[in-house]
Order: sequence, then C-alpha cells, then structure tokens
Amino acid sequence: MSYYAYIRVSTKEQNTDRQLIAMEKLNIGRKNIYIDKQSGKDFERKNYIRLMKKLKPNDVLVLKSIDRLGRNYTEIINQWQYITKDLKADIIVLDMPLLDTTRSKDLLGTFISDIVLQLLSYVAENERISIRQRQLEGIEAAKRKGVRFGRPRKFIPANYKNIYKQYHKRKITKQQAKELIGCGETTFYKMMRELN
Repeated sequence: MSYYAYIRVSTKEQNTDRQLIAMEKLNIGRKNIYIDKQSGKDFERKNYIRLMKKLKPNDVLVLKSIDRLGRNYTEIINQWQYITKDLKADIIVLDMPLLDTTRSKDLLGTFISDIVLQLLSYVAENERISIRQRQLEGIEAAKRKGVRFGRPRKFIPANYKNIYKQYHKRKITKQQAKELIGCGETTFYKMMRELN
C-alpha cells in the first residue's frame, strides 16, 4: 500500500503551498506528490495521467478538497468510480472526512460517500461555471469603461509618416525605417497597412 497525493491549481501563477503543507503533514514523500497547474474542466492533465498509471489496488490517493480533483461533475464521478472500483484504490479528501473510502467500506458508508461526492461534484462544477461567468461579466464591464486588453500599443513617434514616405520612395531601407521609428517587423508592417 502506497500513499499518493494529487495537487492542482488552475494557473501557473497560482501557489500550491497550502496543499503541499497538508500533504507533508501526512508524510507523503515528494516523489509521490503529483502536481498540475491547469484548469479542472477535464482530466487531460499530464501529471494526473502519470498518477493514474502509478495507482495500484489498496493504494491511497489523498486530495486536499474534491475540487482539486476537477470541476466537471460527470468526470469527477467517473474518475472516482474508476479509482475506487476499477483500480481498487482508496481516496481520502482531507476537507471532507465523509469522503474517505478507507473507513466505511460497508453499504451504508459507500452510500453516504456517493451522496456527498455527487453533491460536492455538482458544487465544484457550478463554481467553475460561476467563475467563467464572473470573468466574462468583468471583462465586459472593463471594456465599457474603455479598458483595453492585450499588449499595450507601442509608442510611435510623431514623424513616422515622414519616415514611411522616405521608405516608400526608397530613400531609406526597411531596416533604417524600423530603427528610426523604434519598432519591430510586425509593428512596421501593421503601420504600413494603416497608412495604405
């Protein structure tokens, strides 16, 4: 029997320390901790797939919370069934002691665990949908206020039209024009299109 931990955050910028500390308290070795930094919308995650190849019967998978496993209701249920029934491994969800398959393996324990799992999986997916909706609403509100998204526009000197005319009349090279304007190839061609 081996203990494994799965840790997930949604983006590369997010921190895994909180989950790592919880796993270290359980003395789960670093080589048995699998971390993904990507969305929980599906299970196409490199380290999650590696973990599934490692799990054997009677092993234990530890999660900080059910939403770290994923945020897709159907997929969470399917993965839970796959791990506990097909692989015959156990799962412990630290933030929800009722989701500990190492404890109650009788019919009532399994029934309660399944009900709690379904409820929490629903909440996890609903939260993912809500987060996406809040993002879209926030972006729309920011656009209405004039906030621009993407890379900031590069400062273009006031005399760039004259430089372009010199380039167009072949008095200077493209390289000289880019240096005088202080821009790269893409910006230069974008300005040419705008001026044409």
